[in-house]
Order: sequence, then structure tokens, then C-alpha cells
Amino acid sequence: MTATTEHRPSASQKSISEQGLRAFTNNIFRAIGCPDADAALATDVLVTADLRGIDSHGVARLSGYVRLWENGRLNTAPEPHVVHETPTTATVDGDGGLGLVVAPYAMEIAIQKARQYGSGWVAIRNSNHFGIAGYHALKAVDNDMIGYAVTNASPLVAPTFSTERLLGTNPICYAFPAGKFPPVVVDMATSAAANGKLEVADRAGRPIPEGWALSREGQPTTDATAVKSGGALLPLGSDRAHGSHKGFGLSATVDILSGVLSGANYGPWVPPFVAYLEPVADQPGQGIGHFVGAMRVDGFRPVADFKANMDQWIARFKAARRIDEGQPVVIPGEPEYWATQANRERGIPLVGAVWDDLQQLAAKLGVGALEEELTP
Repeated sequence: MTATTEHRPSASQKSISEQGLRAFTNNIFRAIGCPDADAALATDVLVTADLRGIDSHGVARLSGYVRLWENGRLNTAPEPHVVHETPTTATVDGDGGLGLVVAPYAMEIAIQKARQYGSGWVAIRNSNHFGIAGYHALKAVDNDMIGYAVTNASPLVAPTFSTERLLGTNPICYAFPAGKFPPVVVDMATSAAANGKLEVADRAGRPIPEGWALSREGQPTTDATAVKSGGALLPLGSDRAHGSHKGFGLSATVDILSGVLSGANYGPWVPPFVAYLEPVADQPGQGIGHFVGAMRVDGFRPVADFKANMDQWIARFKAARRIDEGQPVVIPGEPEYWATQANRERGIPLVGAVWDDLQQLAAKLGVGALEEELTP
């Protein structure tokens, strides 16, 4: 997407301003007992996802957090705290709170340690779904640091050579500051697709690409409902011939850092965020786990020199010889940057099913309904 890309909601979409969506989302979080500061922070994480065009992890997830609260699985007024610490590392207990609140708390600890010692690394346990990983990693970029954020998630992904759901989509994110260009943000699921993308396709009545999922019978499928019907997501690479063992390896790394290292749950024991799975008994750890880190650029070289070379790196890749003259090389994080500019100017599009879901949520919690805001 570029700054001049046509951006109008389709007939199945409605549009709302960033301010309007923030106010609505904040009211929902406050209605379930979040303190004002926590509600504002959780709102910022979700709306940032929608601004960046990552609608699978924006307000479409809001009803999921409310469902956790209704089921007694979410502490909306947590007191996250450090339970283990060295000068450069820490483990945080999230007190069963929103990952949207707990992960920023932990990232701030990582940044403070990096300021003092050059780098900081924090493992988190007893948390919940933390939104887009890029939100947390970019907090380090704001401080001229390289950011890192990973989390384990609902067990929906089958490892290579299996049909059993044992891992989450387990996203991994690195964020690098640049100079005149936007930051380079590598934010990706370690599955072939994030589960949220299946949810969006399901709500829109669209099929999914082949290679994303297996049916309950273990066959390739384009059915967006396959996973919630007993199937499984595939690792990044989809099958062994296309490198699914690499996706499995990346997902395993995220699970070990997030769950095993922190004392959270891991593998099939991770408490699910999705409505169609229930937590398994005899969990070995506490809640969902995350792992975040920050590294000072000037711990390696002067920041200005690094940013100048980052700009050169970006410019060279953007100038790469093209397969199709109409399609340039896209730098990681670039589409999200341009989506943010467009959505701030013209309104955030929400698919009809998400809009309806939010209206039902508002009615249930006694919060003012969303109002469509048409933009020029």
C-alpha cells in the first residue's frame, strides 16, 4: 500500500475514525473492570493493529478478551511483578492479566535494563494473548534500540509429519530503527498463516489458500472453518518439501523461550484464546508465556552510523530489479506503515461481521454503540 492507495470500505465493510474506535474499545475494557491506565494501554495495542492493517489482531479480538473475563480466566486488574532477576534479565509474573498490558510492562523493564547494561531480556508467565508482537518490539525502536518480542499461543499447529495440534502460531518479531525510512519490522507467525486470518476469512465467507491448514482427516483444505472443526494449521512452509521443518523449528524456539524458560505453559498445555478449545487439565506452568528483549544500537556502534547504513540497506532493496515492473520489493513493515497513514486519514475499515460482533458486545456490556463515520 502507498500513501495514495484508494482506501474505501466495500459494501461489506464500515469505516470508523481512529478516535471513535479508541473511545469504543476503551469503554469495553473499562466495562469489564480494567483500570483507566490499563484500558487505555490495551486499547492502544488493539487499535494500533487495526491502523497497521493487521485486522486479525485488532478489535476483532475484543470479544475474545471479554469471553476470557466472563469465564473467570482473565484478571482485569492485575499487578504484574518481577519474580526473578539479574542485571540484564528478569522473569515477570503477569498475575493473569491481559497480555496487552503485561507485555508492555515487561518490555519497559527490558528497555530499562538495556539503557543500563546494553541489553535486557524478560520472560513472562501467567499472562494472556498479547496482540501484535510488533507493538511491543517497536517500543524498543522508540529508544534507538533493536526490539524483540515472541509469544506462544493456542495449540492449533501440527508439527511436521503430524496432524496433532501441539503448537501455537507462535509469532516472532524483530524491529530495527532506521533514519529517513520507517523502521524495519519483521513480524510474522511461525505457522503458514495466523489463526486470526482464518477467522477473518470465515467472517467474510472466503476460502483460505491451500497450504494453510489440514482438515480433521489430515487432508489439505481451503475451508476457513477447518481448524475449529478439528483440523490443524500448518507450520510455515506448509509441508516438508517446502521447508515446514524450518517453521516447526522456529515455532519450537518461540515456545521454549516463552513457555519453558518463563514457567508458563507450553505446547498443547497453553491455555487457548480461541472459543472452541478448553484448557487442558494438569497444566505444567502458569498461563500463556511471552519473551521480549531490547538491545541498544550504540552498544555496537554509533546510532547515526547504524541508521545511515539501515537507510542504505532499505534503499538498495527497494531499488532491486523487479520480476514485475508494477511490483517493487516490499520492505518488512512497509505495508503496515502506509496502512497506518491511510487509515488515520480516511478511517479504519471493519468487516461487517466484526462490526456486528462489536455492536452485540456493546449491548451486552451497556456501552454506547459504534457509529459509522464516512470519510471523504
